[in-house]
Amino acid sequence: MIGFGVDASVPSQLPNPRAGNHTRVVNPTLFFRGSRVLLAKEIKPGEVVVYEGEPVVIETLNVQSPSARGAATLYKFRGRYAVTRQKVDIVLKGTEALDVADFERRAVQVMFTDATHIHLMDVENYNQYEVTLADAAEQLPYMPDGLEGVRALVYNDECVGIDVPDTIEMAITQCDPSVKGNSATSRTKPATLQTGLVVQVPEYIKEGEKVKVDTRTGQFLCRA
Repeated sequence: MIGFGVDASVPSQLPNPRAGNHTRVVNPTLFFRGSRVLLAKEIKPGEVVVYEGEPVVIETLNVQSPSARGAATLYKFRGRYAVTRQKVDIVLKGTEALDVADFERRAVQVMFTDATHIHLMDVENYNQYEVTLADAAEQLPYMPDGLEGVRALVYNDECVGIDVPDTIEMAITQCDPSVKGNSATSRTKPATLQTGLVVQVPEYIKEGEKVKVDTRTGQFLCRA
């Protein structure tokens, strides 16, 4: 008998398959036959979840705070079906959740990029994958040459997406000169990084310096 690991002190509402439900209110520690579930607030770009019975790669997230008292926060996801590549919009409340799809995260090395694809190689078994530039559009700004820690999201032996580290280091290729004697962090200026990504950095940061960036939010963290 398979245990579900349910905390009896926290009620859970399971979907009724006859009603066609695709979301559920669950205890976040709940597991079904080894399959993990994530609450809407835990789903980040790069995750592969099950929606309408199919694996979906989450690409972007927009959180809509309630304007009316007592209304729920809405999590609006833009994703792509892993098999058909079609775009899909998913809207969930914070208490709703989706299953994590059965897929692998394989450590890969970026071999090269051509006019249409990124070519990757599995660092363990040397399998090669390719991902279209369009499918990797969200990750490309966070992939400087030589980046380590890149993982391929593999479903049915096919790479359906790229997972980059949560934080990366990149050099600033262009920004306004720093203000002499100004060490305050409250004022910022735009800085262009080596991949073309533009982030807001404190005024004292100089061109040529390396900075750490959060790839989940696109925000400056600190000097490298």
